Amino acid sequence: MAQKVVLKIMTMNDEKTKKKAIEAVADIYGVDSIAADLKEQKLTIIGDMDTVAIAKKLKKIGKVDIVTVGPAKEEKKDEKKDEKKDEKK
Repeated sequence: MAQKVVLKIMTMNDEKTKKKAIEAVADIYGVDSIAADLKEQKLTIIGDMDTVAIAKKLKKIGKVDIVTVGPAKEEKKDEKKDEKKDEKK
């Protein structure tokens, strides 16, 4: 089951650090997509991976705070569509 992890990296304030963070996370098995936001210093990762492994790897770059961990939004949309179909019947 795919999950969405949002991390805040305190030291991610330039392109060089952003690139290091993305490259570090890309090496982890099970990562499907990575999105980085420099303004908010957030890194969003979607895939079937270990959250602790990601945090450990990013700790080398700087202080890491786990903001949220939950299911990927794609799965929620499918569930809502199924519920609407049931209601119409």
